[in-house]
Amino acid sequence: MTIRFTLHAALLGGLFGLALDGQAQPLEEPFTVGVCAHELHKGDPSGRAYAMMRDAGITSVRTDAHWAYVERQRDRLKVDPSWPRYLKETARHGLSTQFILGYGNLHHGKGEKPRSEPVRVAFNRYVDFIANTFKGQVAYYEVWNEWDVEDPHDPQFTQDYARLIADAAGIIRQRDPDAKVLAGAVTTQGIESGFALRLLENGVMQSLDGLSLHPYVHCRGWRHNTPEAWIEWMAEVDKTLTRAAGRPVPLYLTEMAWPSHQGACGIDETLQAAYLARSFFLARTLPNIKGMWWYDFRNDGTDPREREHNFGLVRQDFTQKPAYPVLAAISEIVSQYAFLGRVEHAAADVVLLRFARGDDDLLVAWSAGKPRSIELQSESGAGRLALIDTAQPRHGRVTTDTRWTCPASGGACSVTVKLDGFPKIVSMRPVPAEQRGAAGVELEER
Repeated sequence: MTIRFTLHAALLGGLFGLALDGQAQPLEEPFTVGVCAHELHKGDPSGRAYAMMRDAGITSVRTDAHWAYVERQRDRLKVDPSWPRYLKETARHGLSTQFILGYGNLHHGKGEKPRSEPVRVAFNRYVDFIANTFKGQVAYYEVWNEWDVEDPHDPQFTQDYARLIADAAGIIRQRDPDAKVLAGAVTTQGIESGFALRLLENGVMQSLDGLSLHPYVHCRGWRHNTPEAWIEWMAEVDKTLTRAAGRPVPLYLTEMAWPSHQGACGIDETLQAAYLARSFFLARTLPNIKGMWWYDFRNDGTDPREREHNFGLVRQDFTQKPAYPVLAAISEIVSQYAFLGRVEHAAADVVLLRFARGDDDLLVAWSAGKPRSIELQSESGAGRLALIDTAQPRHGRVTTDTRWTCPASGGACSVTVKLDGFPKIVSMRPVPAEQRGAAGVELEER
């Protein structure tokens, strides 16, 4: 899709001409906006979790389909009645499901990973049972979760997992050919230690629809734990994997987040919300990334100092954290709009991304450093500025009282927009005064 677009920026009084970096990336299929959740086992009779996911624009839910829960008695496989109910409810709310297959079973090898032949046979029987039982109801199957954690360096350890992947993928293809098969769930340590590369060397992409990654950076320290540092790293990972595979590798970020706890590696809830918006938009700049699942939907506990209790979009009692309305405000754009390019040559800490759908032409802009102002230009004529300010996400897209100013001699109109750490989603088509109606709002200054 080609859209005419003129953009210039005035940063702290200096005028820079900005050019697009690369060609527009067509949106071949919707980008998956997902979350991880534990509702399959915890249960939610009220159904509010699923309704809240739907209302936030979430399209996929990743959950554990524990082998131990399916085979509670040796060689007797059975699913709890809550599982079909869960799938029915998620489908009713427009949510697809990703099942994680794994976690060991005490009846086989005392719960060890399926590396020996008897345990592999038992695991494959479980995979066959799940894929056959839920044929047509599960969109993604992920073979094991974070296998690399135990030993990301041992080549034999990697080979054993590659064999497990090939077996499981073959079974799923036979039983449920419409489901996508993912594997890897490679942690940051596994990515950096070469585990993901060794999986590719073992030919796993012959069996898979995508390689899954868990590229957390929240403990990397100042300047290395931001969404901008994260996407730079992800771009290098993407290049490395593509080079090793000899072709683009579809990447599915089946866990990613920043925790909002009080302690080492934690940030506050407001910054978590800003990081969520920035990371989802930045993920779209790498075409090999096909989806991202925020970990997780609901806080796992109530201790403000416990990291594992504070990754969620909502709190344990379902009250919304700031990240929830932010995701609701951006999810349609992240999922449905085409990414048209990143604008370069601005100040180093300003991020400018172009998205479009039909004739809706958007600039997503923020400052990763100090607040600053930019001047935008558009050839679409006079009118008022319309935008979504993710710092005030509940307003949605508003037509402000700020006007695009147009020179009397003709030419492009301009407007000044103040940027901070929360993305502003600016419509590059001014709203004519006669269309303003009751939508006119002057956003609060912060």
